[in-house]
Amino acid sequence: MKRKKTKKILLSGVLTCFIALPAFPSEAPSSPLLTEKQQQKTQFTQQEILDISRKVADWQIQTFPENKYAKSEPKGWITGALYMGLFDWAELSGDPQYFDWLKKVCNRLHWQVADRMYHADDICVSQTYIDMFHKFGEEKMIIPTLARINWVIENPSQGSLNIDYSKASTYERWSWCDALYMAPGVYSRLYSMTGDKKYMEFADKEFKATYFHLFDKDENLFYRDSRYFGQQEANGKKVFWGRGNGWVIGGLTEMLKTLPAMDTTYRPFYENLFIQLASRLAELQNADGFWHASLLDPASYPSPETSATGFIVYGLAYGINQGYLPADKYLPVVVKGWEALVSAVEEDGKLGWVQPVGADPRKVTREMTELYGVGAFLMAACEVYQLNEK
Repeated sequence: MKRKKTKKILLSGVLTCFIALPAFPSEAPSSPLLTEKQQQKTQFTQQEILDISRKVADWQIQTFPENKYAKSEPKGWITGALYMGLFDWAELSGDPQYFDWLKKVCNRLHWQVADRMYHADDICVSQTYIDMFHKFGEEKMIIPTLARINWVIENPSQGSLNIDYSKASTYERWSWCDALYMAPGVYSRLYSMTGDKKYMEFADKEFKATYFHLFDKDENLFYRDSRYFGQQEANGKKVFWGRGNGWVIGGLTEMLKTLPAMDTTYRPFYENLFIQLASRLAELQNADGFWHASLLDPASYPSPETSATGFIVYGLAYGINQGYLPADKYLPVVVKGWEALVSAVEEDGKLGWVQPVGADPRKVTREMTELYGVGAFLMAACEVYQLNEK
């Protein structure tokens, strides 16, 4: 994946000259491979990871046509997170049927983003569109994304970061922590793809505005949004949502995977924040291997929660693979988390214990599943697989 690809791209409606594009992912140099002793500690083989991942992916593809979000919001964030996981799985599996499925779905959508001009959720799908463009080089895959992103940069919202769902302008910017997964990876990809600084200048400004607004420096965690400032859980602790912080560690992973490897302007901030958040999340893993809906009051939400767990395992495994996180400290956390995720898979491949769409800790039951939970599982699988790669 180190080769260069040369493609024509459409920028601001004008066909530009040919430029060289580094194939994704463009990552920092990897750490040394795990020692034999560390590999033995994983307690699962690469084939086992492939087998369970295929089962989960196939179940979701089979049931996708009847999924309510696949029907009502096929360009939305819920499906978008699934597409990202399936893209990673397609790469790992080497089975063309998964790319064929993604092409079929995206062609039906005409590679369009969702309707709201500013809303971060409505460009989550663009991360897959850009990755597909890198792989297949068809301009139709990238043109709608470029049109939307260029327009937003040229017409930045002046909305408040204090979210109020009665005022649409307050979610035009990245005013909730989930947005740090949905949008920044689009801009980091376009920056790497085009070399145009405007994409990361915009994303860096908006990300840091959200960081300064929602990051609690005492707990080293992100509030979901400003409505949770001052709120308390039943045990008196602050309210920090498991999946919300999972979104953030997943979003940081996407940025680090797609920023230029030798970048010194932006990478240092995101690498440092990634390590800081990863360290705190590792401390909050429960004895059962899961992260629960509430990070600081798991006793009030004792059920497993696989979407938070999937995104966190994804981020931590990536951190080990890239040398950001020491394996001696973090590998046991990842192993425990992966084994927990596998325990939530039914015999037919259905992933359970996924908290439904929401914004804060809620009760979860085993039969609950959602598309984004499967996306997180597959992304985690692809990084965990690399832990044993020789």
